[in-house]
Amino acid sequence: MNIIETFNLRKEYDSLVALDNLNLQIEEGEIFGLLGPNGAGKTTTLMTLTTLIKPTSGTAKVNGFDIVREPSSVRKSIGIVFQDPSSDDILTGYENLKLHGMLYSMPVTLREQRIKEVLKLVDLEDRKDDQVKKYSGGMRRRLEIARGLMHHPKVLFLDEPTLGLDPQSRENIWKYIEHLSNEEKISLILTTHYMEEVDRLCGKLAIIDKGKIVALDSPSNLKRIIGGDVVIMKINNLDLEVMRRFPFIKNIESKNGLYYLTVINASENLQQIFQAAGKVESVEIHSPTLNDVFLHFTGREIREESPEGGWGQRVMNLRSNK
Repeated sequence: MNIIETFNLRKEYDSLVALDNLNLQIEEGEIFGLLGPNGAGKTTTLMTLTTLIKPTSGTAKVNGFDIVREPSSVRKSIGIVFQDPSSDDILTGYENLKLHGMLYSMPVTLREQRIKEVLKLVDLEDRKDDQVKKYSGGMRRRLEIARGLMHHPKVLFLDEPTLGLDPQSRENIWKYIEHLSNEEKISLILTTHYMEEVDRLCGKLAIIDKGKIVALDSPSNLKRIIGGDVVIMKINNLDLEVMRRFPFIKNIESKNGLYYLTVINASENLQQIFQAAGKVESVEIHSPTLNDVFLHFTGREIREESPEGGWGQRVMNLRSNK
């Protein structure tokens, strides 16, 4: 069952086409990653799916509800963790969660029960009565995940969930996300610039460029599409004719005294290569990365991209322009 479906979703800003008839299906219970260069349309996609902006044409369904005709039902079905901190740092962690529950008209008994549950989930029970301004970056992000889960959403949107966190905090957030998917059965949609985050968390990944999906598959399949492993060998007089007989060697190049072999499943076939090559002075193996995938489909490397202005700031901009 698809938890999210888009139908020729289009968003225009004057002469700029931010979303170009986007068609996308995301399965229930999936962790789905969305990558794209700055200005590619990924933030517009998320803001449209969460009913923060209206599409120019087309529509989408989230948890079975139409984003144009049933925005209130969509909002009740989703939680959002913004890239920019959006919790009130003067309030305590408990007070932030209580306020969120009140905004969703949760009955008092259910609200208090849920506060206890989400605080335990993100390991903030001992700090619930501290002002948020005293929280570390990782603690604050965990609180905002807890807040997004207060009303039992079917879908949780995470915009750059570990941006700016130290490695330990990032690892902790990854564990919480995996728990939400595996134990809580929540569908998660995330944007990120960390390739290791996508590799670890996402069952599927969409790369969006110029408002269109240019690649969609599992991270492993996308890496497989662009070619095999690259084996770099330093060797005198490599017998190229023998090497080209191996069906798993797709390409051979020579440069500066080194041979570059594109090999399917290098770990399984390296021994045969060595036996045929003879005395190898040195060898390196490079497997395709998601950065290679990003480069292949967009013409630029992911590390050249810096995160766009945060979602929370864009929401404030929308409000100020009304």
